[in-house]
Amino acid sequence: MKNWTVIELLQETQNHFIKKGIPAARLEAELLLAYCLKKDRLRLYMDFESPVTPQELDSFREFVKRRSRREPVAYILGYKEFWSINIHVTQDVLVPRPETEILVNEVLRVLNDDGSGGPKKILELGTGSGAISVALTQNNLNVHVHALDNSRAALGVARQNVSKQNLANRVQLVCGDWLQPFARKEHFDLIVSNPPYICSGDIESLEPEVKYFEPRGALDGGPDGMQFYRTWTPKLPAVLKPEGWVMFELGEGQAQAVSRLFLSSGLYKNIDIVKDYAGHERVIIAQKKDAHGSP
Repeated sequence: MKNWTVIELLQETQNHFIKKGIPAARLEAELLLAYCLKKDRLRLYMDFESPVTPQELDSFREFVKRRSRREPVAYILGYKEFWSINIHVTQDVLVPRPETEILVNEVLRVLNDDGSGGPKKILELGTGSGAISVALTQNNLNVHVHALDNSRAALGVARQNVSKQNLANRVQLVCGDWLQPFARKEHFDLIVSNPPYICSGDIESLEPEVKYFEPRGALDGGPDGMQFYRTWTPKLPAVLKPEGWVMFELGEGQAQAVSRLFLSSGLYKNIDIVKDYAGHERVIIAQKKDAHGSP
């Protein structure tokens, strides 16, 4: 049996991934091997000529097989970095995306601009892994979150992330169908969600990592991708405090249609769109009008 070194394995795996059409082939080879060797990527470069043990090689080969079937690296490793936090993930939840950090950033900005300094009660709709709730509570000590999902499996993943960050006293996990657990009371200062927004007919054209491995219920936004926004935009003010905020992540090309939903409801003011780093309209922000509908 050949005795492999770190550099030989990386080069061989990179070439294999390229043939399989896997993007970022070198980076992903490094991530998988670093995990198997219990090293960070920097240490890999320092140990390029080091031999790999048979046990490490067996583990790495299994990872390479899984990635070759287009299973996302995050599911193979069991985590994805989000907002500088290692978020545990399984196939019961979406892999956190960098663009969702824009949503977290905007929530924190609005909370910081509020100036009241008091505790803020937030509702996250469709929490999945809990990445958004964990990031918000990690970065603002005044935040308390009700993290809602209708999937008990997803909430099990979120529970691990909340527990790992010692946030159980500030993040309450709730299993239920959207607003039903809150009985139309004006509970929250802010509602945040990264909802399903992909058109049903587009899912089959997505990359294999998404189409075959990520939970379809967290992706499918109905025939035009707008089902969540259309259903919940007029209902959310019922559980918002006066002057409370709503913030959603958006799919590409949806910003103007969602803005029209907010406007036509007559329930919101201060509607704004925030672009991500690639220039795509990524987040919509709106504030609940007061009881008299005045601006």
